[in-house]
Amino acid sequence: MALAGLCSLATAREEVPALLARPEWIIATYNVGNYTLADRRVDGVFRRAYPKPEREKTALRSVIARLNADVLVLQELGGEGFLAELRRDLTSDGIEYAYGGVVLAADPDRCLAWLSRRRPADVRAHPDLVSTLSGRTEPVRRGLLELRWDEPGGTITVFGVHLKSRLTQDPDDPEAARRRLGEAEAIRRRILERTKDLAAARVVVVGDFNDAKSSPVLARFRQQGERQLFFAVDATDSRGERWTYRFDREDSYTRVDYILVSETLWRQPTLIPAEILDGEEVSVASDHRPVRLLLTR
Repeated sequence: MALAGLCSLATAREEVPALLARPEWIIATYNVGNYTLADRRVDGVFRRAYPKPEREKTALRSVIARLNADVLVLQELGGEGFLAELRRDLTSDGIEYAYGGVVLAADPDRCLAWLSRRRPADVRAHPDLVSTLSGRTEPVRRGLLELRWDEPGGTITVFGVHLKSRLTQDPDDPEAARRRLGEAEAIRRRILERTKDLAAARVVVVGDFNDAKSSPVLARFRQQGERQLFFAVDATDSRGERWTYRFDREDSYTRVDYILVSETLWRQPTLIPAEILDGEEVSVASDHRPVRLLLTR
């Protein structure tokens, strides 16, 4: 098992909300909203390098319990120590994940991380990716996560991503659109290198893409010329709404968190549309809402 750039970890199964049958896999993605030291406003007071408030952490663990995911890919986690803290607190709540780790890439403060109840056959971090768009060489700051399981029904691979946000100080790249596009191209190139026959493989790409479904960034993952790569699984909450990110300063709601699947999974007759969790604790835990995919045989 390759563990470059990752730490090993250990978190719990509770009953899934009544479904016709327990899905073979529940795979989820969740931007946990600065689970790190960050400048933030707490109780009306601006604080620098301040930890995520306990009220948000408690709500976050409740959301993770509701997700009941076999595999959970996290964004905006502060690093190994913060994942160890989250794992410890989840265990205290009776939620056990046996495996997990952190991608240690160019951004040390907001890392990709993962938790799993199933032991992966292979775990790889890809912290070495670089974007060369427009002749500028820049690192893909959160890297790329790769997890693989060898199942009786065939291999299943999960890639985790977190692309550049729209916040930027570069006047030549408003909303960092070109930066995200360069990251998308570098990540796509590595995914295709790692997947020999994408059309026949069971591959899931999850994460915070920080862009719209119709954007050039998502198009990089969906197609390569005339070749279809991945399909975006439809996702709705209990009210049929599709937004996953709340930007309080502008009072706006957008969809930036996606689950993409390869053609083999897309054509699977039992593919269930993805779910966006909502509820009071979701709104407290993070400015993002988690998305989960239920895969059945």
